[in-house]
Amino acid sequence: MISRRLLRIKALMALYAFNRREDENLAVAEKELMFSIEKTYDLYHYLLLLVTDLADIASGRIDLALQKRIPTEQDLNPVRRFIDNRLVGQIRENLDFHNYISSKKLSWVNSHIPRQLYNKMISWDSYEEYMTSEVHSYQTDRKFIIKLITTLFQQSEDLQSGLEEQSIYWNDDMEYVVSMIEKTLKKFKVDSGPSTPLMPLFKNDEDEEFVRVLFRKAVLTTKRNSDLIDKNTTNWEVERIALMDILVMQLAVTEILEFPEIPVKVTLNEYIEIAKYYCTSKSSTFVNGILDNIVKEIRDGGLLKKSGRGLVGEALTD
Repeated sequence: MISRRLLRIKALMALYAFNRREDENLAVAEKELMFSIEKTYDLYHYLLLLVTDLADIASGRIDLALQKRIPTEQDLNPVRRFIDNRLVGQIRENLDFHNYISSKKLSWVNSHIPRQLYNKMISWDSYEEYMTSEVHSYQTDRKFIIKLITTLFQQSEDLQSGLEEQSIYWNDDMEYVVSMIEKTLKKFKVDSGPSTPLMPLFKNDEDEEFVRVLFRKAVLTTKRNSDLIDKNTTNWEVERIALMDILVMQLAVTEILEFPEIPVKVTLNEYIEIAKYYCTSKSSTFVNGILDNIVKEIRDGGLLKKSGRGLVGEALTD
């Protein structure tokens, strides 16, 4: 499932796009937000499909070698360990995977990426080690596929640029999607059948509601949030602060005030980390300081209403 961190990032990107819109159509903006999240789920399946496509390329290479007029000993006795990888077979036969790929018409057919990655893979030390190891089990099959995705896929600039060309929604998704796939594949066992469930889009209904409400409330409470930010930016005018810094703080303030079940510390940590990647080099420190001041004002004014898990850490501030 898509993590809360990525949902917050998606909300930030949607808020930025909304601020650039001329029509200020909230319904359309929210629809675009949900579409961007669905595209992340497309990428999850698309990378799994890339694994099976690499195995297909490997199989095709073996078939071509066998058709040589004078095949070598290696051609006649190929090492089929990758082609016959049991986890690859489970992915290929998985019903959730097959149904999703078919319904979304996802395909690498017209892309050069699979062959580029295949050529990199066969010269990769980890591939050589896997193919020649005396130990061959389901566990080694699974370990290699997970390493293939978390290392070779994630570090491939060709793959990253290729994905960015295909969809603007995938620009920042690779790290999070790779983590989703790793968690998924670690749950597969030697006896996992075609009905084995893949990871859902959302962990639960709460997560889907969270990102919808976060974005919607951030838009609808813009004035309140901007006033809080303005009051707590000593020697700064809101107009002079970078837009992305403001939007990060607006989302943070929205989450603090509108989600009683989320501890303040969790919210602050999340948005400070997001600021490190999506704002300027000094933004995280700046955002941290402003948000600390805002939280103090909210607490002093009796506006902080936390309950359940959201109360974690609050006793220490009494």
